[in-house]
Amino acid sequence: MDIKDTARLLDGAGVSAFLRSLPAKPLVLGLGEARHFVGELGELRNEIFRHLVEHEGYRSFAIESDCLMGLVVDDYIATGAGTLDDVMERGFSHNFGSFPANRELVRWMRAYNEEHDEKLRFFGFDGPLEYWAASPRQALTGLYDLLDGPLPGTVVTRETLDTLLGPDDRWANEASAMDPSQSIGQSADAQRLRLIADDLVALLDTQMPQLSAEDRERAALYARTATGLLRYHYWMADASPARWTRLSALRDAMMAANLRAVAENGPALVFASNLHLQRNKTFMSFGDQQLEWWSAGAIAEAHLGDRYAFLASALGTAGDNTPPPDSVEGILSTLPWDHSLIDARRLAKAVTKPAPRISHDFAYFPLDPAQLDLIDGVVFLKQAVKIG
Repeated sequence: MDIKDTARLLDGAGVSAFLRSLPAKPLVLGLGEARHFVGELGELRNEIFRHLVEHEGYRSFAIESDCLMGLVVDDYIATGAGTLDDVMERGFSHNFGSFPANRELVRWMRAYNEEHDEKLRFFGFDGPLEYWAASPRQALTGLYDLLDGPLPGTVVTRETLDTLLGPDDRWANEASAMDPSQSIGQSADAQRLRLIADDLVALLDTQMPQLSAEDRERAALYARTATGLLRYHYWMADASPARWTRLSALRDAMMAANLRAVAENGPALVFASNLHLQRNKTFMSFGDQQLEWWSAGAIAEAHLGDRYAFLASALGTAGDNTPPPDSVEGILSTLPWDHSLIDARRLAKAVTKPAPRISHDFAYFPLDPAQLDLIDGVVFLKQAVKIG
């Protein structure tokens, strides 16, 4: 099979043709990043999203960023409250607010909402964590404040909740990432908070009918974030060899729960690392350990079925890093277009025993030839110069 027969020019028509080739219209269309902070990929992502909004009925965008911070962005594109500078600073984690393509996306989404009745939504879908985790204060107190009547006080008073939470910096302790003894996740206060969070979530279920649609969505976000963070903190304090496997799995499970919530708002484009959106297990060396866990994409697909689709991205020449000609990226570099959209399953049949690409850029994750048949499509950039 000629490699060109597996691919097409990546433009609006190509994106629409790709969607028509799928067994069902995806509620979640994952666009993976082979590497964060690639300017050309961010610009291409924005073009794809604009096409999806204008021609395919997409109304939501989600990114691998703190789900609670994302509320700041969603509020801005809905109301215009605040300034774009402030939103980019407070609305993103992982330094994603500094990425020019993200700024342009937020600006465009706000402008679109000013001119259209059917509004766009923005979501962060990562937990409020890095390798360490934030305080569960915002999620727990936010959930508590949305519950009504005397019943929340029978679970815990607001004063007791604040006392149990204590100073936020004892939770957000970066040293706990490598030293479990620095974590308070298995302290008496933390374990009591886990029980309280469980009771508040149960109470939320009994009060759902009296909440507005907006408050239901917000309360559900607070509920799953509070329980997820407290669970993550518990395992931060664990000193067993399973610690990092468990933490990695919990993070992707939190992501997957947020993706399912995003799907409830209709078709969404999701932008995150290939590793988080892939269907297969993630394998990663960590010191002398080999970690493995199911990705958020794999978990989301277990719930969404064929309403989940995944486009992995890959780069040809990235900076001064050129792929071997017999690697997948090297073979794709022979295509005539700067930006291509490839049918990954047809590609798997067309390339036989390609050489692996060994990346000297620790932040770039090459395509795994053995996993091509688990990808719906590949977004390929022949050259990337703007790498942050």
